[in-house]
Amino acid sequence: MTFTLRSAGEKIEVVDKPAELFTTPPNLGNYEAACREFSWEQARREIDWFDEDHLNAAYNAVDRHAVGWRKNKVALYWEGERGEVEKYTFRELSRLSNQLANALADIGIKKGDRVFIFLPRLPELYIAFLAILKLGAVAGTLFAAFGPEALKDRLGDSDARAVVTIPGYYERIESVRGDLPALKDVILVDTRGTDFRPKAGEHLYSKMMAEADHHFAPAVMAAEDYAFMLYTSGTTGKSKGVVHAHEAIIQEHLSAKWILDLKDDDIYWCTADPGWVTGIAYGILGTWSNGATSVIYEGRFNPREWYRIVEKYDVSVWYTAPTAIRMLMKAGPKAAADFDLSCLRHLASVGEPLNPEAIRWGLDVFGLPFHDTWWQTETGSILIANYPSIPVKLGSMGRPFPGVTASIVDDDGNEMPPGTPGHLAIKPGWPAMFRTVWHNEAKYEEYFNNDWYITGDRAYMDSEGYFWFIGRGDDVIKTAGERVGPFEVESALVDHAAVAEAGVIGKPDMMRGEIIKAFVVLATDQESSPELSEEIRVFVKKRLAGHAYPREIEFVDVLPKTQSGKIMRRVLKARELGLPVGDLSTLEAT
Repeated sequence: MTFTLRSAGEKIEVVDKPAELFTTPPNLGNYEAACREFSWEQARREIDWFDEDHLNAAYNAVDRHAVGWRKNKVALYWEGERGEVEKYTFRELSRLSNQLANALADIGIKKGDRVFIFLPRLPELYIAFLAILKLGAVAGTLFAAFGPEALKDRLGDSDARAVVTIPGYYERIESVRGDLPALKDVILVDTRGTDFRPKAGEHLYSKMMAEADHHFAPAVMAAEDYAFMLYTSGTTGKSKGVVHAHEAIIQEHLSAKWILDLKDDDIYWCTADPGWVTGIAYGILGTWSNGATSVIYEGRFNPREWYRIVEKYDVSVWYTAPTAIRMLMKAGPKAAADFDLSCLRHLASVGEPLNPEAIRWGLDVFGLPFHDTWWQTETGSILIANYPSIPVKLGSMGRPFPGVTASIVDDDGNEMPPGTPGHLAIKPGWPAMFRTVWHNEAKYEEYFNNDWYITGDRAYMDSEGYFWFIGRGDDVIKTAGERVGPFEVESALVDHAAVAEAGVIGKPDMMRGEIIKAFVVLATDQESSPELSEEIRVFVKKRLAGHAYPREIEFVDVLPKTQSGKIMRRVLKARELGLPVGDLSTLEAT
């Protein structure tokens, strides 16, 4: 397969895919025409409705296929970290999620209740997510690496009624359950050999499923009814609960069809965990709504294992993170050369900006370019992307999804001309847009300015309508594709007995995009040492998550702060990178 790599302008490289190289025409063949002719009303017809105003996202993902010609088609290939292999058809997923929906209803879960999933990437995670939506409850997902404090924050803020987990994870919940008065029920997935004796308020998944009917009528939900929520980090305060509606399935479906180019004969692998919005929108809802077959791999990242999965399951569409791509690059082309990867036809990336080197590497190793996509937890769906049918400008975010109006605005929300850096902004009203921040409407309103959704990213748009990422407008750290708020890391740091104060920044890193670096002021009776540094790292890692700990710790005598006491992280970052520190008029005298 051969692509044309050409210059377009002074330093910009462009990848063109000649039409004859498409084995099948892309689902979105003419981007310009789609933008001109697009209407959300027409897009609504892509999914099934109970009536003009009511639907259910889980019904669209699975049930509608379970009664049609796809009923015996494999929806999910699952491979466990110890090599276990299972597969589920659309009909089987429909019945299993029906059983769990009935079982949840039997213990009193009802429409609007928040039910969280705290599981490794087991089939039961996906079954539980579907069941919760079918019931009309609100599904929340949690990373398996979360520690007790992170769990308490999220389960407490959401007033979660129930949690689905495994016995091995339950100790972390149990340690904070006394601080969670709304948490009435814990469902323990015991189907993989764990012996557990439940107490009051604890239920064995196997027993619940054995007693439940596989017939269930999905709840008839208004388009605006809440479907799922995710907690995402901010620069100040605790993580915030971003809530999405059932209507999001419209855009998740169509973007998976047009951007990921999913077709009926595709085997699709999204490597994202459902604790992250990508794992929901493009690992569950949009993917299965299109009737695609998904591969889920529970094991940890390993280049040869990943290539084995691609070869074994004939993966044709692969959606992964730039961090993973860089780790594959580090393993070298020899690792890929040992496998037959000719099944691949479309590659895409998500989570952070994709550097040109990674795209060139994809061309060299797979004969395919990675297509960068841009979106956020709050947007619920890909909003800017590089499409199969348009040239890829290396390093660009791509162009807006049809029906989405994106622009660059100034601090007052006024549009800026092409080539001018500013705030990346989106005109509100797309179906997958988040509907609220849980228990914090004031925070929700802060996202909007002059009838624009302000993304918090800085970018510019070129004369051809391609967008180019510059950087975050705030202090949120993106490490290995995950967003981490400095405040929650700082809070965990100062809980250590040796730490008096802490400031956290993101430091550029070739592999992870950014790593977390902490500047720590020790208590007066403490002395710095490599041993103490490692002890603090482990302490934070256990309390938060595997990705949310400082890989570097620097002990300092004082932190730069404003006169009101706010740590000036931009000053820390500027000093670390040798950049100008800017205005210090509010800096506290030291």
